[in-house]
Amino acid sequence: MIVTPRFIFLHLHKSGGTFVNDGLLRHEPGARQFGYHLPRHCVPSTHARVPVLGLVRNPFSFYQSWYAFQAARDRPNALFRIVSHEGCAGFAATIRRLLSLGEDDALLERVVAALPTAYTNHGLNLPGPALAAIRGTGLGFYSFLFQYLYRDADSVHIARMEQLRSELPAVMARAGVPANDGLTAYLRDAVPLNASGRAEPHPAYDDSLCALVATHDGELIRRYGYASDPPARSVSTRALRAAPTYDEPSAARR
Repeated sequence: MIVTPRFIFLHLHKSGGTFVNDGLLRHEPGARQFGYHLPRHCVPSTHARVPVLGLVRNPFSFYQSWYAFQAARDRPNALFRIVSHEGCAGFAATIRRLLSLGEDDALLERVVAALPTAYTNHGLNLPGPALAAIRGTGLGFYSFLFQYLYRDADSVHIARMEQLRSELPAVMARAGVPANDGLTAYLRDAVPLNASGRAEPHPAYDDSLCALVATHDGELIRRYGYASDPPARSVSTRALRAAPTYDEPSAARR
């Protein structure tokens, strides 16, 4: 998260946060990083009453981006290794297993045991005991991360990643913490933080996987006005990772 005298910015995994973090650290007076991907309950008590800002993205594109990023790594994280059968399962099978974490007790126990027991301030930074709370919720992994990070989304001022250049300044104004000139210019003009990857094609959404995402992440899809169908039915690692998602972390944070 980014802590400033005027507000808190919470960084939802692979949802544009790295781009915004960079802008805030450059242009918001007094901004400092406090941990990495930490949830709202970790906000310092000194900032308990300041506005909380955040981002969200289309769950369909989150799963594509998450898969492409992990599949391109030499050493994917433990969550990916388990749900993808060590990278052998492919996109559709991997995301089906990821979406089943709240229902498949054996799979969830394996993942929980493989994750750190406490915050490490790098990578996903999701302790196993925290993920265990997904059991029985019916939530997709991204919807779980959203609820886990923001806790009470109605009291968080949230912009959509896909329109963050225009929506974030408007959200900040409504929260009573308008963006200064430097941050406004950064959001308008800065180049997205991204990187190219390998070009091997991967299978993407079929009808049954679309239906699963629409079921498990449906509330989030409807709440933020996303379509209940992905923008494309086939993807490649390079195409996904080169898209302007605003959220490619530095090597030190992967």
